[in-house]
Amino acid sequence: MTELASSRFALPFLALAQAQKETTHNEALALIDMLLHPVCEGIADDPSMLMPQPGQCWCVGAQASGVWSGHANHLAGWTAGGWRFAAPVESMRLFDRSSGGSLVYRGGAWLAADHIALPSGGSVIDVEARDSLAALVTVLERAGIVIATIS
Repeated sequence: MTELASSRFALPFLALAQAQKETTHNEALALIDMLLHPVCEGIADDPSMLMPQPGQCWCVGAQASGVWSGHANHLAGWTAGGWRFAAPVESMRLFDRSSGGSLVYRGGAWLAADHIALPSGGSVIDVEARDSLAALVTVLERAGIVIATIS
């Protein structure tokens, strides 16, 4: 990657003095790079505790501090030029690397994928039904919709 391309998708930035619009255009490309296929490292409140690499993003927690103050629930992305912020929109979905599931923005908050326990126990064990449920949970887990737990 060069300084003329964005960190995540290598979107081209305008070169200095090209069309006199480089600052605005590059800022837009940095945001597009964050939001095109959003992935966050997790939810955090204090950016001073992080060691971000260009292209990494976090969901800003409700108790945002430092340079994140005033950006609660925003998506914060680290770039060569510092932090960039994007406000979430209702039903925005992103992948959370820390949990391995999806986060969805609803009602002013990021909601994590539900944990679903695989079937176990009971007085009558139906192996075919359990296999079918386990296969369904696996598909939902791979899609980032739920997180399976074994009880």
